[in-house]
Amino acid sequence: MTDQTVAVQADPSKSKPETIAAPRKLQPLRRLLPFILKYPIRLALTVLFLLISAVSSLSIPAVMGGAIDQGFIEQNLENVGRYGWLIVGIAAIMALASGARFYFISVIGERVLADLRQAAFVHLLRLDARYFDTNRVGELTSRLNGDVAVIRNAVGSSFSLALRSMVTIIGALIMMFLTSPVLTLAVVIAAPALLLPLIAYSRRLRGLSRKTQDALADLSAMATEMLGATRTVKSFTQETNQSAIYDAHSESSYQAEVKRLGARSVLVGMVIFLGTSAVVFLVWWGARSVFAGTVTAGQLTQFLIYALMASGALTNVSEVLGILQTVAGATERLTEILDTEASITDPDNPVALPVPALGTVAFEHVDFGYQTSGYEQVLRDLDFTVGKGQTVALVGPSGSGKSTTLSLLQRFYDVTAGTIRVDGIDIRDVRLDELRQRFAYVEQEPTIFAGTIADNIRFGKPEASQAEVEAAAKAALVHDFVLELPLGYDAIVGERGVMLSGGQKQRLAIARAILKNAPILLLDEATSALDAQSERLVQTALERLMEGRTTLVIAHRLATIRDADKILVLEAGRIIDAGTHTELVAKGGRYAELARLQFRLDDVPA
Repeated sequence: MTDQTVAVQADPSKSKPETIAAPRKLQPLRRLLPFILKYPIRLALTVLFLLISAVSSLSIPAVMGGAIDQGFIEQNLENVGRYGWLIVGIAAIMALASGARFYFISVIGERVLADLRQAAFVHLLRLDARYFDTNRVGELTSRLNGDVAVIRNAVGSSFSLALRSMVTIIGALIMMFLTSPVLTLAVVIAAPALLLPLIAYSRRLRGLSRKTQDALADLSAMATEMLGATRTVKSFTQETNQSAIYDAHSESSYQAEVKRLGARSVLVGMVIFLGTSAVVFLVWWGARSVFAGTVTAGQLTQFLIYALMASGALTNVSEVLGILQTVAGATERLTEILDTEASITDPDNPVALPVPALGTVAFEHVDFGYQTSGYEQVLRDLDFTVGKGQTVALVGPSGSGKSTTLSLLQRFYDVTAGTIRVDGIDIRDVRLDELRQRFAYVEQEPTIFAGTIADNIRFGKPEASQAEVEAAAKAALVHDFVLELPLGYDAIVGERGVMLSGGQKQRLAIARAILKNAPILLLDEATSALDAQSERLVQTALERLMEGRTTLVIAHRLATIRDADKILVLEAGRIIDAGTHTELVAKGGRYAELARLQFRLDDVPA
């Protein structure tokens, strides 16, 4: 049976535990049903063995009642033995059924865990860049791992215990009624007095559970951020300060959990006290009935056992209710991810890009602003074209919109106004995967994954052969340093490529782009953070990569773009000048100032 991502439509902004009505406290758990119902055969077997186990356990008190009346009261040892063997047989059936039930419900729990985690992960990968601009990766990781694990415990054990307890309560009440309708009526009348306080008190648990999960998420987010920047922490000698901040987060998580455990322990204590009081009352009432001759001693024993079974099941239900409140909080946090709809999606009627690719790009009067906190205008009336095989460079101060331009071209965000075209087609009319297949992207700080060198090169083309990987590595000047490693292309590079130098990581990213063989190349300051020797090697690799490709390059070092077909000078989101290097130097202006600073050209006009 294949895994499926569950479609969701609810608005996460409406999920506020403080304002949800009491009957809806466990409503988030309904979202788990599609994951559970995907496996009807296993679920049916679980229910079957659950019923066999419950019926077996309910039949034992009836047999014991017969043993007392027909064995002990009549002092008939043969009847005692007969009833004893019958109980042993029933116990064997109950044991087999209980083991099978435990196995199937545990398998379902693990399967639901895997499906739910996969659904959340796949959905996260499909969300657009704006979502990750406003949500911390550490918190999302906490939801993906911690919250899913909490839910697994519920599906694997709590749901089974709840079902078994409910069946036991119903079955025990039926058998109690058949044994003594009068005593059963007394139990039914007293039950609301026991249950209503429990239900009322349990409503507190979900809100406390949500606070606990939120505190754990903050703790995880802070740890992920700091452990990913250990060198920066050490460089600024912030170990003590960051440890104190982590301790504060940890203490907040501890206090939230203590409050939840305190509320749950009060609930359990209430159940035990009220349940014991009810049993004492039943013993008194039952003894009175035996003295009056309305029930036999065996029937009273049978009735009391059923009452104890129902009381124990009720205690289990109360414990499960506390667990399910925690699960409801975790489910609510996780389904907020699944409920989030991507703002960047495929069009309803996509238009195919031309084949073979033309490699042209056009920005037509594009405006754009980030909406993470209010609206911040970044690009204003950006208008330019890039012909097939041309190299166009974007230069300008930080914050002028250069990197945003490349993000818009790959449709990580949608423009506020205007149109972006690739090969003459509005990118909003093209399927996202088809559009992004046209680009090879080399970032200023390349993303290196914690696998092997071959895995990193093959990332954009997983089906590539070893020969293709090595060919790309040779073109990017990676092959020589890889041969010096003991494991060669199978060498592990470490998390974020910590085993490699900056220049090696950059060339590895270039090899990845070469292997992808896309018609349009995007370079985001690929040599800005390198020493002179590494820059020379990377620049050589880039020149090989740029051959025959349309290229948009962002550069602070103007030496790397002197041969560009066109240079666009950006400032405050606008193109303030355009031309070749020679033309712009001759004009004077902003570019000429930058050139004078970097090249110290005596012939640059003032």
